[in-house]
Amino acid sequence: MSAAPPGRLSPSTIALLVLPPLFWAGNAVVGRLMNQTVPPSTLNFLRWTLALLVLLPLAAWVLRPGSSLWPNWRRFALLGALGVGSYNALQYLALRTSTPLNVTLVAASMPVWMLLVGRMLYGVPVTRRAAFGAALSLSGVAVVLSGGSLSRLLAVQLVPGDGWILLATLVWSWYSWLLVRPPEGGDPPDIKGDWAAFLMAQVALGLVWSGALAAAEWVYLPAADLHITWGWPLVEALAYVAIFPSLLAYRFWGAGVARVGPAVASFFTNLTPLFAALLSAAMLGELPRLHHLAGFALIVGGILISSRGKAST
Repeated sequence: MSAAPPGRLSPSTIALLVLPPLFWAGNAVVGRLMNQTVPPSTLNFLRWTLALLVLLPLAAWVLRPGSSLWPNWRRFALLGALGVGSYNALQYLALRTSTPLNVTLVAASMPVWMLLVGRMLYGVPVTRRAAFGAALSLSGVAVVLSGGSLSRLLAVQLVPGDGWILLATLVWSWYSWLLVRPPEGGDPPDIKGDWAAFLMAQVALGLVWSGALAAAEWVYLPAADLHITWGWPLVEALAYVAIFPSLLAYRFWGAGVARVGPAVASFFTNLTPLFAALLSAAMLGELPRLHHLAGFALIVGGILISSRGKAST
């Protein structure tokens, strides 16, 4: 595909930025479908193990002794712990008790949490406009989590999955800041300049964390939840989550962001709840309700306002 002028949305650029939210929405639906088939952290570990195997022909050199990964292993271990080991495991855990629509709507508040994490951890100032947008977006999250009921909100009656996806969103916010705040001297050029190598460095070390969480799951979860139902449904699910929301979404998103920049690209992430609603209705029979639409409107409105007053990173 030929590159479009910076900031311009050509049809090919739109395709690059639309496909990742579709794949991420599919990941939420598949996670919901598999919640009685495989434990959540185990699903995450299997997912990234398969992704690593697919990456090997593209970036096996990253794992060789003497590669630039090893002098920088602490940074990539942290990135892997957050992006590979924790975020998706928390998302799959959330899907055991929450719906794909709820999970993706709460995750749509990500830019708001990025503002807060940037302020708390990196001292990046937040403008009044951004603060107002954050408050508006968080009110949208409250509408989703409360089911549109003020009495339920006041009673704080949330399912465990709502808490897990909020934690996952905070984890991903920190991960995102780490990506744009490399250590002094920057990331190794040979790894940073190759999407497969950059992902391989994170996956290889992130699997250590993911494997530890999966092992802990088999030690501490109730015996009734500790089973894997092997069969074609699980095989197909693993193939999907390892290739589409992992490798292809990462590749397409990186190419799209390179064309139009992160500010424009970030608005496309709000398509994820829409796709999740459509896929949930088609595959799970979980139809969206009025409070979902109201929450989505508040979240998007808050993000639009916040982005106009967004501080420089």
